[in-house]
Amino acid sequence: MIKDGWKYDLGEYIKLGEPDAAEKSNAWKTAIGLQDVDGLKTSDYLLETAKDHIDGRIDIDTAQKRIESYYEERQDRRETEADTKEADIVSSRIAALLSEKTFQFSPVEWQAVHRRLFTGVFDHAGKIRTYNITKKEWVLNGETVFYAPCDSIMDTLRYDFDQEKSFSYEGLSLPGLVSHIAKFTAGIWQIHPFCEGNTRSTAVFVIKYLQTFGFEISNNAFAENSWYFRNALVRANYTNYKKEIHASTEYLIKFFENLLLEYHNDLKNRYLHVDYRKDLRF
Repeated sequence: MIKDGWKYDLGEYIKLGEPDAAEKSNAWKTAIGLQDVDGLKTSDYLLETAKDHIDGRIDIDTAQKRIESYYEERQDRRETEADTKEADIVSSRIAALLSEKTFQFSPVEWQAVHRRLFTGVFDHAGKIRTYNITKKEWVLNGETVFYAPCDSIMDTLRYDFDQEKSFSYEGLSLPGLVSHIAKFTAGIWQIHPFCEGNTRSTAVFVIKYLQTFGFEISNNAFAENSWYFRNALVRANYTNYKKEIHASTEYLIKFFENLLLEYHNDLKNRYLHVDYRKDLRF
């Protein structure tokens, strides 16, 4: 199973490669890093395939087929290999999506992103969930965010997207833009329209949306801090007045400042924990 060394291995392509190789490297680093939001790790085979694609020896379609064939042919794979299957397949698909210069801002596009990432991985790929969900969160001491009820998902999605479409960014400062994007991202993530894979599909959708703004996105933020990203989304959507905990996008803003403005905020997950106190150094 691949360890954190992949960050430095692929990072060399950014330092040494031509722009095309650097762009592909960024896409792969983001794709691999995003698996961490669900505690998944990619394989050494995936890394070798990524290198071949970055070096130009294979195209992205071949890279995806290679990964899928690897698991189709290894029905007798070890349990440790079975654990990497989802991470490898979804990583290759994220890399492909991030390499494409196509995008449409709509709930349908978000569904299409989810479908492309998870077809063959989840039976419900691209389908809106039909039941209500909860999820115990480490950052909340086992409490859950209140997600949108299943019978109002599409109405809520349409409302949020219509609000964003009508919002004018003209004259907005970069910090103001970051704050707004953080709020929008937290809002659509809270809807959690899919049964699984919401955070990864949200990240891919938002990256592609931000690219339409002309940002050259520092994908290292997702590559190295994807779990922080998820925990920041949780904290942006959780309030408990009895415990004096209030929903806040401050943590998500710090993430987007690193992503879009090349800030160097210290993104540590323990800072997001509801019990964290700076004075007590929890």
